[in-house]
Amino acid sequence: MEPAALYRIAVDAMRARGLLPEFTPQALGEAQAARGTGAGPGADVRDLRQLCWFSIDNDDTRDLDQLSVAQPLAGGSARLLVAIADVDAMVRPGGAVDDHAGANTTSVYTAAGVFPMLPEVLSTDLTSLHQGQERLALVVDMLVQADGTVASAQIYRASVVNRAKLTYDGVAAWLDGQGPQLQQLAGVPGLEEQLRLHDALAARMRQWRQQRGALDLKTASARPVFVDGALVDLRPEMGNRAKDLIADLMIAANGATARFLAARGMPSLRRLLQAPRRWDRIVALATAQGGQLPAAPDALALDRFLSARRLADPAGFADLSLAVVKLLGSGEYAAAPAGGNGGGHFGLAVEDYAHSTAPNRRFPDLVTQRLLKAALAGEAPPYSADALAAIAQHCTLQEDNANRVERQVLKAAAAFLLAGRIGESFDAIVTGAAAKGTFVRIASPMLEGRVVRGFEGLDVGDTLRVRLVAVDAEKSFIDFERA
Repeated sequence: MEPAALYRIAVDAMRARGLLPEFTPQALGEAQAARGTGAGPGADVRDLRQLCWFSIDNDDTRDLDQLSVAQPLAGGSARLLVAIADVDAMVRPGGAVDDHAGANTTSVYTAAGVFPMLPEVLSTDLTSLHQGQERLALVVDMLVQADGTVASAQIYRASVVNRAKLTYDGVAAWLDGQGPQLQQLAGVPGLEEQLRLHDALAARMRQWRQQRGALDLKTASARPVFVDGALVDLRPEMGNRAKDLIADLMIAANGATARFLAARGMPSLRRLLQAPRRWDRIVALATAQGGQLPAAPDALALDRFLSARRLADPAGFADLSLAVVKLLGSGEYAAAPAGGNGGGHFGLAVEDYAHSTAPNRRFPDLVTQRLLKAALAGEAPPYSADALAAIAQHCTLQEDNANRVERQVLKAAAAFLLAGRIGESFDAIVTGAAAKGTFVRIASPMLEGRVVRGFEGLDVGDTLRVRLVAVDAEKSFIDFERA
């Protein structure tokens, strides 16, 4: 499939789901004008440019949202600083760029390319924390105890400079002792010590959360592979040690942000994941694999079962993780009243959680940034309670629409790849079973399709053989029957 054809499918899918695939001329002009009118450091901005800040992200990521640096303290504790790009400094509330961001609420990552939430002159340039560039940031400054507890935190504005742009795969291989020496270590004094300290801190914070029920899952996503501009495969992209490291840092920073706003009597946008409605199916899956779970949702019991299965059946753990993720359901946004909380996150085992660490890519994070800056300045909240509730509802809706678009475009690409393989059989796992249909995922190429015959009695987590019976790239159809 030619990239242009896949791109057209993506644009049509976005429009059908109420997402804007293009920026207005006004938004593009406003973003370009920010280049000459960027906000300079004020009296409340600390100068932290001398610290050994670094980023870890995908190889091709250009919209860098966060940096970090840490300092060991006595008794095994440490000071952990996470710097988040000050996007609000260049995106005027109520302007054309803000309107587009508030409409889509997220960047959309498709097999045809990325549809960014902000114009690229901002997200991949002026508001991206590029290596060697001085940038404004909001810093979440945390005290992490020896046991992984985030004991306290403060938030303030600062000037920062990214000393090293690192990649997940490179850092993970190096930490595991399976990759070459990172080039940046030779040119950035103290970077190796920073990476070792970060790895240890992340492990302690993760262990602290898991002791309270945070779920340790192994999941994979499909990554499109292009050769000479043509799609040739969809390969699994797994988590790794560096991705886990950054995830643990972001969870800590997001929790500290939520608590900071509550302590200052500010409302907030919270990220929630309710207890799973299909807990009974999770119990059944555990029973089938020799485990036992209580009748009522219990994250700690579930994590203990998952940890046991990871050790007992490493090869099958990815399929079990996929089934559990599907049964847990999707997260959502909710407005928390001034000084209050908005509920917890079942999968992360945290009670206070507010997305804040990706303002180039998610509108809730930009809203949170504005609430933080109002709290720091002692000003009234920039959003009313009703406005925050409406934003939360709209962000949840648009996140779901973006996910649907991403799946549709991926299925279009997958249908093209499978066009010559009608009649072939594949090992599959059931990923969805509802009135709208039963869906399965195969591993190579990694994709999902619908079971149109022989789906009776199937449920999420079941494994089976399926036969490919039909594909349609234009309509994003991939149909299987039970083999």
